[in-house]
Amino acid sequence: MLTKEPRVLRDIFIEKIHKKMETDESIFFLSADFGSPALDSLRDEFKNRFINVGIAEQNLINIAAGLALEGFTVYAYAIAPFLTMRAYEQIKMNLSLLSHIREINVNLIGVGVGLSYDVTGPTHHCLEDISIMRVFPNMVIYSPSDYSSLGQFIDYSIKVKKPKYIRLDGKPLSAIYNDISNFNLESGFYELITGNKVCLVATGFMTHKAMRVAEGLKKEGIRVGVIDLFFLNPVNKGLLYDSLKRYKHIITMEEAFVYRGGLDAIVSDVLRDNNSHIGFTRFGFTDKYCFDVGDRDYLHSRNGLGDEDIIKSIRKIQ
Repeated sequence: MLTKEPRVLRDIFIEKIHKKMETDESIFFLSADFGSPALDSLRDEFKNRFINVGIAEQNLINIAAGLALEGFTVYAYAIAPFLTMRAYEQIKMNLSLLSHIREINVNLIGVGVGLSYDVTGPTHHCLEDISIMRVFPNMVIYSPSDYSSLGQFIDYSIKVKKPKYIRLDGKPLSAIYNDISNFNLESGFYELITGNKVCLVATGFMTHKAMRVAEGLKKEGIRVGVIDLFFLNPVNKGLLYDSLKRYKHIITMEEAFVYRGGLDAIVSDVLRDNNSHIGFTRFGFTDKYCFDVGDRDYLHSRNGLGDEDIIKSIRKIQ
């Protein structure tokens, strides 16, 4: 499945915004002193609609909200943990709360979710963003797993006049969606593999791990399902349950703290709301930060989130 050349999601998204800015003069792009190769040409071509606010994420939100109140579509770009946590009060007051009484279109682009910045340590890890951003009313949360699915979001981000948080992995990712002809963005999820007893539900980078686990188990004659949940708010709970109810056991996989309102809570709520007796297991990070130094795979293995940890769990369920 993972066949195309890996690409950095932020560059793909910025390139598409750049293209839209050529014909839509209502689009502004703001950065908290955060660059990318794709951003250089956008900044050069649209000097009057690009603003670098400096290392000041709170002010990034303030300026974005002000522009949105004037009717502009705004993309505000920063490192994910600093965007979501340093500017948390501004996101509440100027985006979530304000959007109830005024139409505003601010798209927060957070780069480096989960353990994208693996070797940089816990100050740059972003294991909290799903939980803390989900509590905001009227906040759309989009968590793409590859650049094909991300590309489907650009028109939605312009059309839907709400505050949005677009959580992007910081590392190059291969394509999962080689064929997007049946991809329905607004369903909120996509069943990449139909399995028998067990289904893995993942988002973002962890969908790649889920696919890898499924491919490994397939060699043992165990066919597990894989669902990529890319809309974390709103969630089409009825449609999602229609896919989940065919399985005997659901496993969530996330680079986030479990039992803290993240992906596992979304799926758990869907099962509970339907009085389901489907078995449920959650894989993620427990109540501690990662102080070990190493790459992503190493940090996963140190925290019970390695491929083999998940495979062993699935073997026991079969």
